Amino acid sequence: MNKKNLFLWSLYDFANSFVFINFLLYFSQWLVIDWGLSDFWYNATFAIATLILLFSAPKLAAYTDKRWHKKQFLTLATIGTAISYWLCVLFAYFWVWMPLIALCFILGQYFYQLSFVFYNPLVEDVADTKHCARAFGIGQFSNCIGQISGLLVALPFIGISRLAPLTPSIIIFIILSIPMLIWFKETKQQQNTTINNIPLNISKNKIILFFTTSLAAPLIIAFFFFNDAFLTVTNNYWIFLEKVFAVTDSTKSILLILIIVASAIGGIVFWWIADRFGQLKTLKGILIGRVICLSVLSVTSNFALFSLFTVIVGLLMGSVLAVSRSYLTSLLKKWELAYWFSFLSISERFASFLWPLVRWWIVWFYWQTALSYRYAMACMIIFVCISIIILIIKKPKHEVAHY
Repeated sequence: MNKKNLFLWSLYDFANSFVFINFLLYFSQWLVIDWGLSDFWYNATFAIATLILLFSAPKLAAYTDKRWHKKQFLTLATIGTAISYWLCVLFAYFWVWMPLIALCFILGQYFYQLSFVFYNPLVEDVADTKHCARAFGIGQFSNCIGQISGLLVALPFIGISRLAPLTPSIIIFIILSIPMLIWFKETKQQQNTTINNIPLNISKNKIILFFTTSLAAPLIIAFFFFNDAFLTVTNNYWIFLEKVFAVTDSTKSILLILIIVASAIGGIVFWWIADRFGQLKTLKGILIGRVICLSVLSVTSNFALFSLFTVIVGLLMGSVLAVSRSYLTSLLKKWELAYWFSFLSISERFASFLWPLVRWWIVWFYWQTALSYRYAMACMIIFVCISIIILIIKKPKHEVAHY
């Protein structure tokens, strides 16, 4: 493993978690609870960002696979994230026209997700295929520690307003991202015929061929179902706590810290388990555990029990991302990593397009009662079960077909 690159790579994951966690926790509540934006329109902002990602990420990823400029594009995505989120906060402070605030929020989400299209494939300059699970586990651990740090930084400001913690988070994100963007060494691969023939356009036939014959395709499809269900729950979790248990912001922050600590532990523990028992077996075991936990969370009225199983979910959450990304890396050639990782990112964000509509319909149908939020969470279990079935039926045998 390249220890210098690993440190810089992990530091970037640590840095971006500051804006991720505080915008997820505080800005979402400001929009829905303080401003009065409906659940539907809140989730619609994620859907719009996902659609933009869908039409742009694969082309940009194909270009970086061919030209080997992932770090340069990561820099642009980082700058876009910082500027968009800063304008979002600035306009929110002055209660500017809501569509303008929403636009900045959408752009912030878009650039934040786009950054991972270029960040994840850079793992090839951090570790070899054998040690990718370890690298992603360390990265996930750094992300979780960053989220905890972000919450601790936010604590002195939450008494002022839900917007107050956001500006410090953006500043820290910018400062800690700079080392990666300057000193990380991206390997300049020697061009060969295969790489030179990579098309910069999105070929419909290429995508169809990949998803019908590639051994990596089942993972991406399954990822769409299980991660989208998780992300939908995560995006609305704090609203769920407010509507069902009516807990204070301080209690939410303490609970979130416990979840993230568990997630950090999961990211480290499960890369060891994946190395020992296999990445696919580990991934299926994690998903089965998530089904059990979501079942309990959707029915229990005991807040202590709810908190306990939420922490267990956090333990599994930190592991599922590290294991699935590492597993995908092992199934793809280096010169196509960014291209297909872009579809993983799109799949990850499509949670904000389909499943929130399902959730919103359930909440709306039951008149936004506490019971409606429980039904909506229970519905997510179905999608995780579908992903488990896909991974069981479409089990990879040997090698991946490349295009």
